[in-house]
Amino acid sequence: MASLSNSVNTQQRLKYMQLVDYVMTQIEQDKLAINDRLPSLNQLMSKLQISKGTALKGLQYLTEKGIIESEYRKGYYVKKLKQVLPYRVCLILDKMNILRDRVYQAFLETIHDKAEVDVFFHHHNFKVFTKLIEENLNNYTHFVIVTFFKEDPSTVLNKIPAHKRIVIDHDEPGLEGTYSCIYQDHKSDLVDSLTTLSPQLEKYKRLVLVAPIEAFHAKDLIEGFETFADQHKKNHKIIHNIQPASFKKGDVYITFSRYDEDDVEIIKLCQRKNWKLGVDIGLISYNDTAVKEVLAGGITVISTDFYKMGEKAANVILNERPLNQRDPARVIIRKSL
Repeated sequence: MASLSNSVNTQQRLKYMQLVDYVMTQIEQDKLAINDRLPSLNQLMSKLQISKGTALKGLQYLTEKGIIESEYRKGYYVKKLKQVLPYRVCLILDKMNILRDRVYQAFLETIHDKAEVDVFFHHHNFKVFTKLIEENLNNYTHFVIVTFFKEDPSTVLNKIPAHKRIVIDHDEPGLEGTYSCIYQDHKSDLVDSLTTLSPQLEKYKRLVLVAPIEAFHAKDLIEGFETFADQHKKNHKIIHNIQPASFKKGDVYITFSRYDEDDVEIIKLCQRKNWKLGVDIGLISYNDTAVKEVLAGGITVISTDFYKMGEKAANVILNERPLNQRDPARVIIRKSL
């Protein structure tokens, strides 16, 4: 019996699996080798007495499993002689940094020896992202995707069948079907986290949110910041970069710059003015790193568990059950507050 087949009677099986069984048998009997071209679509339909749609579904299944690959206007060719692992995953990240590395490592450790994983990066370039999706639609069993675009990616994402689509970190609106999503809710996270930190915030006169214009989730964080400040009647201000001229004793800063530059600038200004961080100036930073544990005696953080995010995405595939779940942030209080 072919290696991709289940040990059930052919009549009980899905029709397209007849094509899968036929191709795998041809490979096992050495009638097809690597780089050999498969019979044409019409030949397969005639040989197996199946419809065009059924034949295409069978070819798609073999492509997803990495057994065959298609060449434009030429046909399908044998790529592998057997399926090595049960799943083939297209992991599309926006960029690689320490946080994305946690997602990646957790995903690989959890999926372990059950999947081939190809990693791609779009760097927030919508054209690159679109091309990655469209050129690989039939090549993988699952897509695990981080988005964050100025453009609306829902049309492109909806090209991926819902059961193969796992969106992480950001909950995109407008997606169809029963798909999986493990996401941050930046607005709610900031409201909840600042509420948790209310006792520590009492000694400060003003809350200052440093919201870089280019940050993709700045809008959500600004909304969360203003919601908390209004609910708790807090004096507050929103700035886009650190302004030394308006750096005042009694302020507490909330930062989420990509490279922690704002944290460093605040610490340097404290040193220059001989002010003590956590006493004269407060600092709350987004996303925990090993450096923030020790920088200036420890920086208070609001941070999502990116390791768990990668772990959950892998388990969606392994358990073959969809999951739509918020990954809430946690607060770690250190000396900077």
